Amino acid sequence: MQEKDHEDGMLTEAGLTEAGQWRSRDLSVLWHPCTQMREHPDTLPLVPIACGVGAWLVGYDGRRYLDAVSSWWTNLFGHSEPRIAAAISRQAQTLEQVMLAGFSHAPAVELAERLLRLAPRQADRKPLAKVFYADNGSAGVEVALKMAFHYFHNRGEHRRTKFIALENGYHGETIGALAVGDIPLYRRVYAPLLSEALFAPSPDAYLAEPGESAAACARRAADAMADLFDLHPGEICAVILEPRVQCAGGMRMHDPSYLARVRQLCDAHGVFLIADEIAVGFGRTGPMFASQESGVMPDLMCLSKGLTGGFLPLAAVLATQEIYDAFLDDSRERAFLHSHSYTGNPLACAAALATLDIFESDGVLARNQATAATMSGLAADFASHSQVADVRQAGMIVAFELTRDGDKRTPFPAQQRVGLKAYRTALEHGVVLRPLGDVLYWMPPYCVDDEQLRLLSTVTRIAIDEATA
Repeated sequence: MQEKDHEDGMLTEAGLTEAGQWRSRDLSVLWHPCTQMREHPDTLPLVPIACGVGAWLVGYDGRRYLDAVSSWWTNLFGHSEPRIAAAISRQAQTLEQVMLAGFSHAPAVELAERLLRLAPRQADRKPLAKVFYADNGSAGVEVALKMAFHYFHNRGEHRRTKFIALENGYHGETIGALAVGDIPLYRRVYAPLLSEALFAPSPDAYLAEPGESAAACARRAADAMADLFDLHPGEICAVILEPRVQCAGGMRMHDPSYLARVRQLCDAHGVFLIADEIAVGFGRTGPMFASQESGVMPDLMCLSKGLTGGFLPLAAVLATQEIYDAFLDDSRERAFLHSHSYTGNPLACAAALATLDIFESDGVLARNQATAATMSGLAADFASHSQVADVRQAGMIVAFELTRDGDKRTPFPAQQRVGLKAYRTALEHGVVLRPLGDVLYWMPPYCVDDEQLRLLSTVTRIAIDEATA
């Protein structure tokens, strides 16, 4: 698995030298995201990548790595997917960028039309009707939060300033997105800068009481959210959550019935439901969008990551006609003046259109069902591992919760850094398994084949054994 050089098919001394040079140049100028830079170059190995092909990343030293985490959950169909690359190339030869304030272009219009056709629907609700573009997931969340608040402001309901979010939730790193996130590692230091949100208990099935089903756990969490509504009448403008899977929170999963109950609560109290589908959209949990598992249509839906197949940054916020209409006025102060220089960039929209074409032409969702079944069979073998407390799956996402002796009540000491050890071991064996704490997970590109999945399973077991020894 590691014998290929990216140029001549051999792991050469020249390749090793080139990789070392790139590491040195990188560390002299770059500040990496989500990284304690003191850990480079020793504790956390820096891996310079020369190219990507299908499910593989290829280093400058010629080593290949199975991208089991889809490059931070963005890549859908494999690296260098030729149809998406060609679409970007064609678009670059006609229009690379134009501001979307006062101007328009075909890729932005066509993408909006197609996203609205694909969006979740609910029999008793008018469909999502408008698309607002942003640059990335966090920016998309900011758009949705501001839209929800500003809607009620325009209506004169000035007390509606609060958001309900979920414990253990994550929505991005910008200030507004952090305010509705609940992962201390990202939030704690910036707390003085953040607006105050209300946090409802997570419906996470891992937190179920002994003998309690995932559905019952979800009902209990929804009842607790109902209490928050009662405690803050007329103060809440929206609920924001990640449908089905709290991804950055450790790939914690909940029963689909939870979202249906939250939809009912939002309707009863006249507030909006914001579905953050940035990580779980585009087939990750099974259907095109995770909200569809619950038969629910949100009022605002945030999309990014897989939207462009992993090629270019782009986010889209889908909104109802009712929300859009609340901003129509002769006063510019009542308009939604949020903007990004690259809003609706033609190149990114072209990549997204090619991504949607592949879903249609290749029968991606049906093929994913077979792949998910294979993943399920391979993952089942880990349920009896002495250091695995939980194995869980939602479509193309599988997670392994590592604890001491497999006891949910006994996590490994943080200083033991079990997840980091597993990551390093997996890299040595040619697989990228970037952990979330002590949770390992599989979220591979949809092009992954059975042989690659067997490799993934084998290396995951080796990584767990060595990390927990």
